[in-house]
Amino acid sequence: MKRLLQAWLYSKAGLKAAFADEPAFRQVVLLALGGFIGACFLAHSFIQFVLLILPGTLCLIVELLNSAIENAVDFTGTHKHPLAKKAKDMGSAAQFVALVFFILVWGGYFVF
Repeated sequence: MKRLLQAWLYSKAGLKAAFADEPAFRQVVLLALGGFIGACFLAHSFIQFVLLILPGTLCLIVELLNSAIENAVDFTGTHKHPLAKKAKDMGSAAQFVALVFFILVWGGYFVF
């Protein structure tokens, strides 16, 4: 139980830090919240509800990982390095793909 409590406290601290220090995370939280509220009103079944909140949840997870990568890279040094840029760019690309997935799922829901 002690490990579970510590893991919960670490997760809580990570979410608090992301919300306080990362404007992009706050924006994605609003996007995911909008998707959740929309799913509450539009879904006709539990499966539809899950499929509609999935892209927002994925965007949140990817943004947390992207922020973690950026913080780790920034911690290692302030000088520019091609691999540091590559790591940050890949994290950003992952978030872009997640956001495109969000748009495709919600756009597809309204088109079909």
